[in-house]
Amino acid sequence: MRAKAATRNVVYAALAGNLAIAVTKFVAAWFTGSSAMLSEGVHSLVDTINELLLLYGLHRAGKHPDRNHPLGYGRELYFWSFIVALLVFALGAGVSLYEGIAHLLAPAPMQRPFINYIVLGVSFVFEAASWYVAMKEFRVAKGELGYFEAFRRSKDPTTFTVLFEDTAALVGLLIAFFGVLGAQLLRMPQLDGIASISIAVVLAVSSLFLARETKALLIGESALPHVRDSILKIAGADPAIRKANGVLTVQMGPQQVVAALSAEFEDRLTTPEIETCVNRIEAAIKATHPEITTLFVKPQTPETWKARRDAIGTDI
Repeated sequence: MRAKAATRNVVYAALAGNLAIAVTKFVAAWFTGSSAMLSEGVHSLVDTINELLLLYGLHRAGKHPDRNHPLGYGRELYFWSFIVALLVFALGAGVSLYEGIAHLLAPAPMQRPFINYIVLGVSFVFEAASWYVAMKEFRVAKGELGYFEAFRRSKDPTTFTVLFEDTAALVGLLIAFFGVLGAQLLRMPQLDGIASISIAVVLAVSSLFLARETKALLIGESALPHVRDSILKIAGADPAIRKANGVLTVQMGPQQVVAALSAEFEDRLTTPEIETCVNRIEAAIKATHPEITTLFVKPQTPETWKARRDAIGTDI
């Protein structure tokens, strides 16, 4: 529950900041005619839409399993996170690139550039605050892992999506600042267009990283290794289990894991005793790992498990 509340707080903080910033940037772009500022306004608007989609994904992912979706709706969050990555690329990077090229082809002198500096400064403060909230939560979630490793292994795309968006936004603001400043001091309005194109590149790169990671989650990743090892340890400690052969895990959502355990039972056990053992193991595993929503236990000999493992080419 704490993880869900923290995730929502990260998204709410980003939503409030991006909405205020988007309106401010569009007003500034209208008064000054700055291409970079218009691109930044589109960027913030896309980020605002993205936060709404992430909130919708969180809501949908929380639905209980039903007949049509017996394993739950956890992957809805992964789907909407992937849509967010596509929007950053298509709308954010696409519009910024178009505006930059249009400004290069038909450069126009910037009006009232001082307004841009005020808006960029205020926007940087808001974005930095949102970035701090996301980074603080990401640090808690990553534990002892390095930042890049934590990003690659994270099963919750919401926090790192907001963190990537805010980081790209801060870089974009710096680019916009130097573009506006250069265009004013050097009297070269083309620099404003170049800044807009540079912002498009930043957004395109960040969206490709997000798409890559969310695609991996969407098509199905295994749970973290320590979860698998813990399941095997708990099952192997049960007196009715001769050997816990291996386990397959699939991440269905940030806090939803489906696991399939292969185990060899003692030959003396009757069917009711095996059923009691399975219930005992399931209760112990779910008590240790509440994120495991479904556990399947398959009686198998180690030889059968090894043949199956070799057939699918895994090292589990």
